[in-house]
Amino acid sequence: MATITVRVSDEEKKFLDEMAKFEGKSLSDLLKTTTLESLEDSYDAHVGDIAYEDYLKNRKSRPLSELLTEYEVD
Repeated sequence: MATITVRVSDEEKKFLDEMAKFEGKSLSDLLKTTTLESLEDSYDAHVGDIAYEDYLKNRKSRPLSELLTEYEVD
């Protein structure tokens, strides 16, 4: 498992420790899960923006039932 070092001020460290305690997590787990969730949300929003821009250029849509069949979703 890899280790990442992040430098923070004493005030930031105190805040992070308090937040970890508030969330009932270790500091490492809090930073890991919060960072990954934030990055995933940012990525999803960016992909959504790109898809919407593409839709605005083409103005084509398909029925949901057709997409569900195409992607074999029950």
